[in-house]
Formats: sequence, C-alpha cells, structure tokens
Amino acid sequence: MSDAKKHPNLTIVAHPLVQHKMALLRDVSTSKKGFRELVDELSMLLAYEATKELPLQPVTIDTPLERMEARRVAGKKVTLVPVLRAGLGMVDGVLRLMPSARVGHIGLYRDHATLEPVHYYFKIPGDAQSREFIVLDPMLATGGSASAAVSAIKQGGAASVRLMCLVAAPEGVERLRAEHPDVPVITAALDRQLNENGYILPGLGDAGDRLFGTK
Repeated sequence: MSDAKKHPNLTIVAHPLVQHKMALLRDVSTSKKGFRELVDELSMLLAYEATKELPLQPVTIDTPLERMEARRVAGKKVTLVPVLRAGLGMVDGVLRLMPSARVGHIGLYRDHATLEPVHYYFKIPGDAQSREFIVLDPMLATGGSASAAVSAIKQGGAASVRLMCLVAAPEGVERLRAEHPDVPVITAALDRQLNENGYILPGLGDAGDRLFGTK
C-alpha cells in the first residue's frame, strides 16, 4: 500500500533536490553550519508544496511592452508558526518565498517521562480567522507537540492550518490525522518508526541541538 493510501493527510516531497539535501542533512558528519543551511534550503523547497493551493486573483499590470492580465495570490494572508526552538531554523527559508508573511511563535517542550508536550509560550496575529497558518517543526515524532500546536492555533481562531516538517514518523502522522483530520502534513521523508525514547528512526538526531550546537 502506498504512503498516500496509508496516510491520506500526508504529502511527501520526492523532488531529487529535496532528497539529495535530506541525505546531507541526516549525515552525522554534517557541520552545524551545513545543517542550518540545509534546513533553510529544504524549508524553502517544501514551502512550494505547502503553498500550492493558495488562491489566485486576476490583476491588470503593465509590462515594459504592454498591458496584460496576470495573477497574484488572493484571499487569506499567510502566517508562519515555528514550534520553538527547532522550528526557528525553518522560518527564513519560507520567508524568502513569502516576505510579507507574518510570524507567530509557539513554545512547547516534550516531557521526557510522558513524551507529552508542555506549553510555555504562544503568540499569533489577532485576525487568525482570516489567515492561512503553516506550523513549522523539523520533526513530527509522536505527534504530541504538533497536535498541541495545532489545537492552540485553532483555539486562537484559525480555520486553516497545515504542518510542514522535514522528517515524519508514521506514529506522528497518524496521531495528527486522528486529532486533526483537516490538517495536511507536508514532509520530505516518512521514516520507519519511533524508538523507545520517542526519537525517529533512522531520523537525523535532535534537530534543535544540531541547529544550535547545544549538545
């Protein structure tokens, strides 16, 4: 059975450049600088897929040669919500594609005993109902933090939310589908499973530690 049939909420971006950069990202020998650059580049590439359904509206413009009808993004504005702290590494790449997007923040950490998320910070624009939200988190592991982030954003008034990650585990994808069936997941890789400590296998290690050199 294909991944699309197993996980109808999941889109895996299989573009050769994405897969090439993922191989470099996973490599334990990749430096902190290289890791940060790869996360940035991959986020920009994944953002193409995450935004493919944004509505367009016709506009009339003047080129240097003549007047024409073109199309621009219409309707709801985009807000990025990185899950602190690792999600911060994905923001700049997406902003290069959408420099007018706003950026909210949600602070969560995983209790290592229960593997459940604990909130410590939340801030999004006040006009949430009129915005498209993209949650940014490199790893979708147990799905607890992702589901908690989506719940908080919905409670803040959002009607349209999607999640963008670099690596997902089947357990996390299924939990998010069970708790938020309306939220699409865009990722570069669906890995095999979680280990006994809730880490993705084969994974890429702790994304936050590799981004910020804290371990």
